[in-house]
Amino acid sequence: MTGYLFRNISLLEPSVGELQSGMEIRIEGDKVVAVSDRPIPPGAAEIIDCGGRVVMPGLIDSHVHVMLSEVFTPRLEGVPLTLATGRAAVLMRGMIDRGFTTVRDTGGADWGIRQAVDEGSIAGPRLFIAGQAIGPTGGHSDGRRRTDVFGARCHCCNAMAFTMCVSDGVSEVRKAAREQMRQGADQVKIMMSGGVASPYDPLDSLQFSDGEIAAAVEEAEAFGRYVCAHAYTPIAITRAAAAGVRTIEHGNLIDAPAAKAMAEKGMFLIANLVAYYAMKERAADFGMSGDMLAKNDLVIDGGLRSLEICKAAGVPVAYGSDLLGALQVDQSREFLLRSAVLSPLEIIRSATTIGAQVIRMEGKLGTLAPGAFADLIVIDGNPLQNLGLFQEQGRHLAAIMKGGRFHKRVIH
Repeated sequence: MTGYLFRNISLLEPSVGELQSGMEIRIEGDKVVAVSDRPIPPGAAEIIDCGGRVVMPGLIDSHVHVMLSEVFTPRLEGVPLTLATGRAAVLMRGMIDRGFTTVRDTGGADWGIRQAVDEGSIAGPRLFIAGQAIGPTGGHSDGRRRTDVFGARCHCCNAMAFTMCVSDGVSEVRKAAREQMRQGADQVKIMMSGGVASPYDPLDSLQFSDGEIAAAVEEAEAFGRYVCAHAYTPIAITRAAAAGVRTIEHGNLIDAPAAKAMAEKGMFLIANLVAYYAMKERAADFGMSGDMLAKNDLVIDGGLRSLEICKAAGVPVAYGSDLLGALQVDQSREFLLRSAVLSPLEIIRSATTIGAQVIRMEGKLGTLAPGAFADLIVIDGNPLQNLGLFQEQGRHLAAIMKGGRFHKRVIH
């Protein structure tokens, strides 16, 4: 047999926006080679009758942290890289089980774990990596305790130091950005405001100077990459837009003027509502401090508003989860949370079409058009009518394929 011919499918191509029944898809190698509403000659391909099930592109989560296996991140200080990698393998297996065939890691994953997935040593989604997230002393990337001596942490036996980088001044930021790209980063992650999971920085603090931000952007663009910025507040978002940052991560407190600035620069927002709900409900059980949870309360209510504001301004919003450690089982819950203000099709596009635009893989991922990678999921039902089909850890997925190879298959 050479490749696969999927017959009797209802195709959900996000760019079309409605189910197309009676379709066929031919897969050869790792690519889609034909899509038609008429019979496709099978040649030597294995024929798979999908029984009218919905077939759509594999899902894209544009904000994950596969190496952050602790909800209370300071505990990563006691996690060696061998243990962190083993845990990451379990977390990534869960992601692809849920139908996420591509994820964009925004701090922590390196070229080694990406290669392990690419060569099949670890089961998981395609990884687009940022390497270490870069921030200033005292900022969201600085996870040291106040009693720590600066520079005392060892990367080989401290997962927190491995995933984060503290840099101050234009020259240090420039060097840090260059180092991440030398290490194979697809995007450079910088911190531009305070964060929930960092112990000492106020949520509305502004991090990095204009010169430091400009240095990161200049180096990323020179290397053919781009900068994504952790930012919550309107002023942090507006600074990022002015400096040439391409994507805003979180953005819960965005306002209309900041969204307008993003739209004018062609930027993307990667929202992740589920992280805040999951932390509010369960993070204390895993050691997250009261100060962190208080900051979480400040941003949780802005999540749905941020989607509405960006929609009105014309800012594309990608699907993100940003869950830590054991909370990552809630990854697909983001579909349900967004449904309070968005249609199922809009949410599905955020996890396919827009996600592909964020990682600059339009026409290759987030679609099943000829020439795209053969990343697809087969669903027992119509997700345009029931977003619950993405829940329960992939229970409703009859098949999951990445690059022309089945990860899961219960149809023949």
